[in-house]
Amino acid sequence: MNPQTPDGTVTAPKQLTDVATLRARARQHIEGGAVTAGYTADREQVLKMLNEALATELVCMLRYRRHHFMARGIHAQGIAKEFMEHAKEEQSHADELAARIVQLGGEPDFSPDTLTARSHAEYVPGNTLVEMMREDLVAERIAIDSYREMVQLLGHQDPTTSDLLKRILAVEEEHADELSDLLDGLPGNEPR
Repeated sequence: MNPQTPDGTVTAPKQLTDVATLRARARQHIEGGAVTAGYTADREQVLKMLNEALATELVCMLRYRRHHFMARGIHAQGIAKEFMEHAKEEQSHADELAARIVQLGGEPDFSPDTLTARSHAEYVPGNTLVEMMREDLVAERIAIDSYREMVQLLGHQDPTTSDLLKRILAVEEEHADELSDLLDGLPGNEPR
């Protein structure tokens, strides 16, 4: 296991562990699956954080799907297609998060009864195409800040989860950029 400094950060090992020790450690607590003695993050906190991210992705997927079907007007066809593409990507993120939760020995929480309460983003339907796009952009901005904070919190304690969150963060940034571009110059999108 890597030593920790007084502030709780993990320091890198000065040398690699010998093969015999690695083999012996791997045989201990094998019911932990991928969570080995070298896992230094607070697993319960990570699972809670990942379940909140899962809820966020599911709420965003549902909102994007609604927006896809409710998009109306002269500009709606291309934007509705974009909404569905975003919905599919959010669903993919949810699937990846659920898989990681299970890998860490947790249970993904898909309960519809508490979904919006656990989500960082809100489910705001929007009445017009511009309102829908604005709400989606707000949700993407929330997701961006949430994922960035999660990555910073994890630091180097859980590189696999951190890498997953970084990949999702990059897609959320793309979504925000696309929505911002689509909104630019759209009638009814006057600056507030």
